[in-house]
Amino acid sequence: MSLPLTGPASAQPTAAPRADAAHNRRKILDAAATIVSEQGPEALTMNAVARASGTGVGTVSRRFGDVSALFSALLDDREQRFQQAFMAGPPPLGPGAPPGERLRAFLHALADRVIEQRDLLLAGEAASPMARYHHGAYLGLHTHTAMLIRQLRPSADASLLAHLLLAPFAPSLITHLTRDRTRTPEQIKNAVDELLDSLLTTG
Repeated sequence: MSLPLTGPASAQPTAAPRADAAHNRRKILDAAATIVSEQGPEALTMNAVARASGTGVGTVSRRFGDVSALFSALLDDREQRFQQAFMAGPPPLGPGAPPGERLRAFLHALADRVIEQRDLLLAGEAASPMARYHHGAYLGLHTHTAMLIRQLRPSADASLLAHLLLAPFAPSLITHLTRDRTRTPEQIKNAVDELLDSLLTTG
């Protein structure tokens, strides 16, 4: 004897729309990231994202509102992925490695992230230069860096050292180094290693 669809089973029709919405959101964000990476942030329009993602302009607008909100969502999405990697990913970036190794892996990963997403991050920095230091994303990076420094140098001013270690990763400086000075990611990471080695061997 068949049973009527009640309880959890009756909720199945709403599962598909939620899954479709999440899938569309992912497609839109991935398409937006590709446009910024390949054409620059000025090419990011609702029409361009709709075409690249295979969705309608109305869908993009309903999901994100306008280009400014789409920029913010894209930044948050990339930041959440990065935070997940250094907070819960495999070592040495994630937990399980000695603090010195974790800090080095973290700074290298941060260099790669800023270089890869410099146009997107630079657009956000240009809109409000000082806002970076009050944003939850930067505060998360700073808290993590200070925690590792504190483990390495308990008597040091970990908060100040964390700010100074993160300073070279300002999007404007990374853009200047990689574009104007043609420095490679490897050269930047080697220079970061020299700064870090001074911290680890002093005091």
